[in-house]
Amino acid sequence: MSFSLADGTTVKRKISSAYFEFEGEGGPAPLVYGEEGDTPLLGAITLESIGLKLNPFTRTLHPMRMLMAKLKDNE
Repeated sequence: MSFSLADGTTVKRKISSAYFEFEGEGGPAPLVYGEEGDTPLLGAITLESIGLKLNPFTRTLHPMRMLMAKLKDNE
């Protein structure tokens, strides 16, 4: 898959999925295989898959409020 970097260049990386776990909560999330020289990054999708959100001001993780929606019955 191709990714655009902040400086405008494009790189190709292999992708997959992986199971992530933090403090007993876990879930699957997309995974991008980095290459030598790439900087590791844990993205928002991964954090959301394990029920966490990042406070960008304090750089701390907090539990997300998980919502569910019920589909309307057709009765």
